[in-house]
Amino acid sequence: MTERGLRVLAVDDVAPALAELERMLLESPDVAEVATAPDALTALRLIQAGPLDAVFLDVSMPAMDGMELASLLSRMTEPPVVVFVTAFEEHAASAYGIGAVDYLLKPVGPERLAAALGRVRRFTAPAPTTPPAAVVDALAAVPVELGGRTRYVRRSDVRFVEAHGDYVRLHAPSGVHLVRIPISRLEEHWSHAGFVRVHRSFLLAVPAVRELRSDVTGGLLAHTDVGDVPVSRRHARELRELLLEAATRGEFEAGR
Repeated sequence: MTERGLRVLAVDDVAPALAELERMLLESPDVAEVATAPDALTALRLIQAGPLDAVFLDVSMPAMDGMELASLLSRMTEPPVVVFVTAFEEHAASAYGIGAVDYLLKPVGPERLAAALGRVRRFTAPAPTTPPAAVVDALAAVPVELGGRTRYVRRSDVRFVEAHGDYVRLHAPSGVHLVRIPISRLEEHWSHAGFVRVHRSFLLAVPAVRELRSDVTGGLLAHTDVGDVPVSRRHARELRELLLEAATRGEFEAGR
């Protein structure tokens, strides 16, 4: 993108909130055009009709909510950047998990909006020297909501992931962190970083394994510095091969 102003779509089913967001966006020097939509279906039609740089999207809407729309947009070849604008802070982890670049809590102040537009600028700017894989690596750090604050757990610090329905527990030296994201999604984004499924409910960082052990029933356990991970029979051979390959390449980190 050149230095032209951003083309933005604002989506909210509450008319006064939509009008206020439109006003604030139009007053920003970063924004050239603002379209509005009162619901997600109208927004989808506008997005498909013409190129947009960003969508500022409410979460709670009838028929199709903001999360569902953002999930659809993520499947587009060249989707607009998504920024959520909502009164509910508990959806932040899910929002970042589906690729949102920012998450604004209502009421939005001018400085916070300017920061979000700055992030939009960075995500939409051309980067000829950056490989496309850098965009796919959106979950290199996972946002964790705790007591109204958002902290980030780096993937490189996680030893293993434990599934709990739609949530996962990230096991790291800093503790156990609960995140609302399916383990299948983490497997998809973290497989290139050395994480493998070793059990229906566990995703393991191969370089974090210090040794393999047998439990009291004869089952296999992968020992890490933050705990043991059960390895199912169907994954045992694959894990042993991966450990051998990693050791041959010298990929095990000292002290991990």
